[in-house]
Amino acid sequence: MAIVPPASPMQTNREDVVAVVAPPLEVPKRLRFVTRALLTLWSNRKARAGLVILGFFILVAIFAPWLAPHSPTATSFRPYQNPNAVNWLGTTGNGQDVLSQMIYGTRVSLLVGLGAGLLATCLALIIGLVAGFRPGVVDDVLSFSTNLALVLPGLPLMIVIAAYLRSNSMWMILLVIGFTGWATGARVMRSQTATLRTRDFVTAATFSGQRLFRIVFREILPNMISLAAASFFGAATAAVIAAASLEFLGLGNPNTVSWGSILYWAENDNALLTGQWVLVFVPGLAIVLLALSFILINFGIDALSNPRLRER
Repeated sequence: MAIVPPASPMQTNREDVVAVVAPPLEVPKRLRFVTRALLTLWSNRKARAGLVILGFFILVAIFAPWLAPHSPTATSFRPYQNPNAVNWLGTTGNGQDVLSQMIYGTRVSLLVGLGAGLLATCLALIIGLVAGFRPGVVDDVLSFSTNLALVLPGLPLMIVIAAYLRSNSMWMILLVIGFTGWATGARVMRSQTATLRTRDFVTAATFSGQRLFRIVFREILPNMISLAAASFFGAATAAVIAAASLEFLGLGNPNTVSWGSILYWAENDNALLTGQWVLVFVPGLAIVLLALSFILINFGIDALSNPRLRER
């Protein structure tokens, strides 16, 4: 019978040191939340399709210099050409390659849509949080302003403001859309904040002497992340369509390569009358697909906030 020698004290101490020095790694809570949220989005078929479409446009915007076969502003081709081996989508009335303009135009359209959506969502969050957490005069004033902004027609208001500013830069369009698209989100945020204000954890934080800033941004806002994300994608959808509409009406910079400016020049050159249907169909289809991707992603965000909507 073999005799097993007892473990030496030095060996035992080494094992204890290893156990103390190398504890099991734990995934941070925030990272787990983000991972779980992304998996929930990806498990939703509609949201998955929206993420694929949006990812495609983002990749096109990033790699535009390598994907575009020609310069988007070069006028070295024969005008009004139909799709051919050199110009896959034909040329404009100025002899520019339509495919190259579509590829480079993805950058401007994405930037305006996402930037205006983010600006509108930030304004909606600030106004909704303040109005919902401060009942009384502050709530009355902000709610009146929100209701007033809701009854004003969106596109005519943008047209009036853009024409009054007399600036046709891309940033002007982004600011106009952002500052006129916050009302719907602010009303939803205000209702949710007013509901959360009466919850026990918020009351406990108030009685414990926590500052207002901490209560709003550490107790209330984390419970509204899915609502804020849905508001962002909804605002981005409206921003993409509004930006194309303003540029089509000539209120943007016609020399900036974007999907809306392609439609503007197509209307100026009577593209449909000359048989250049590609100049109208392709940018219109791209605008619809980008807006559709935001809408489809919103289905997945609804599943995040409402488990009953999650697909089995």
